Amino acid sequence: MTLSQRRTRIVGRLRSRKTREREGLVLVEGVRATEEALGAGAAIAFAVVAPGLLSTGAGADLLQRLHTHDVVEVGDAELAELSDTQAPQGVLLVCEEPTSGLDTLSGRRFLVLDGIQDPGNAGSLVRGAVAFALDGVVCLDGTVDPWGAKTVRASAGLIFRAAIWRASAGDCLERLGQLDVPLLVADASGGDAETRRGMARWALAVGNEGAGVRAALRDAAAAVVSVRMKGPAESLNAGVAGSILMHILSSGVAND
Repeated sequence: MTLSQRRTRIVGRLRSRKTREREGLVLVEGVRATEEALGAGAAIAFAVVAPGLLSTGAGADLLQRLHTHDVVEVGDAELAELSDTQAPQGVLLVCEEPTSGLDTLSGRRFLVLDGIQDPGNAGSLVRGAVAFALDGVVCLDGTVDPWGAKTVRASAGLIFRAAIWRASAGDCLERLGQLDVPLLVADASGGDAETRRGMARWALAVGNEGAGVRAALRDAAAAVVSVRMKGPAESLNAGVAGSILMHILSSGVAND
């Protein structure tokens, strides 16, 4: 079977942020990410599978789970042409993008991404936010597309289990103020995050890999926090540092 030209064009358009956002669709690739999307109840527009999916037990099980959806079977070569990965795993999904207005933001603990440009870092940070049971992730202007294929893949599909909001810095700060959630800024020059362990409410802002957070966030922050390192490394990348900080800050907090 061959994927229709219309659907082939849709998959191609999802490689570009501008057209992906206009379509309101998300491209999901790989067995693990597809499993997470299904488990989270993502709205599936259609799935594309190839014989390579059956090379593992996990892939065979996944194919069974997909049988209630609109599935198109293609050859491995055709799927490879559609895929953005070097080693396609025999499956990709096209899902509807979950959308939420900032007015729905609620909870006590959040991650704020400020100008994160690398999809790998963004995906790792979202994965950390889910792992440490944060209430959601706010993506500020200038941040990589959270629903881009590379970010979704870097999150191992766990982004579908996170509440994601997009906002300007001003709107984000206003909403956090309404919720009485203090902002903590991640920066190597900050104080030891251990001193903030167990805070009931907080939003951790992780900034651009080179420039850090913008001045407006630093000025509004209740504290600047960092990871204390005993070894000779001068710094950690944004994904690693942010994940460690989320672990420290969330430790000892009861999950109501």
